[in-house]
Amino acid sequence: MSNMTLIDTIICAASEAWRHDGEVLATGIGIVPRLAASLAMLTCNRDLLMTDSEAWVVSEPVPVGPRGDYRIKRETHMGFARIFDNVWGGRRHAMVGPTQVDRYGQANISMVGADYRKPKVQMLGVRGFPGNSINHANSFFVPNHSTRAFVEGEVDMVASVGYNPARLARGWKLDDIDIRLIITNLCVMDFGGPGHQVRLCSLHPGVTADAVQQATGFPLHVPGEVKTTPAPTAEQLALLARLDPHGLRASALGA
Repeated sequence: MSNMTLIDTIICAASEAWRHDGEVLATGIGIVPRLAASLAMLTCNRDLLMTDSEAWVVSEPVPVGPRGDYRIKRETHMGFARIFDNVWGGRRHAMVGPTQVDRYGQANISMVGADYRKPKVQMLGVRGFPGNSINHANSFFVPNHSTRAFVEGEVDMVASVGYNPARLARGWKLDDIDIRLIITNLCVMDFGGPGHQVRLCSLHPGVTADAVQQATGFPLHVPGEVKTTPAPTAEQLALLARLDPHGLRASALGA
């Protein structure tokens, strides 16, 4: 499988995260999540709402990269006040790119290292992760599936809520948490295993369940039969060419 074919397969699989959402605001952080949300809006969920990444709701996804003659089709203003109304009201589904994820689905974008006062690597801080994760649905895109990303214990800094009963806010239940899909360069996973255990949903072509488990720092729930992640259709490939005319997605998985 070529690098571009794998990336396109990942984007198409990631677009399924929004299929059954209806009219919610989609936010894709990074090139792959953004293209996945755009693809979903044009195929499996035409009720999906997207912004131009500034202050407007758009009637069609905005292509990534230089736009040339393309003119954004704006529908209505959507400033921060309306964004937060959607966030706090649960009418949003974001796909984000955490640096670490643990067995509970707790994510980390803040720092790496055992000592928070002296981190090995300082990153973004928690940003909007705490409020977003407890208010609306989230999915994850992790471009390099390894035990450094899917850690053995808890993430080094818990930036977003997960299915961890020890850290639930007062009055919350595990079923109130809504983490949908985890898409990586090896597979698609969710939290549909027993007790919200991370479950293997599909394997990208050429990948085995054993390879995914070896690259994961905690036990996975592996069903008796795991399907292969579907290849992109001709329609999906044509739409991706339109959404990413400069091929920026080619570097999404790194070297």
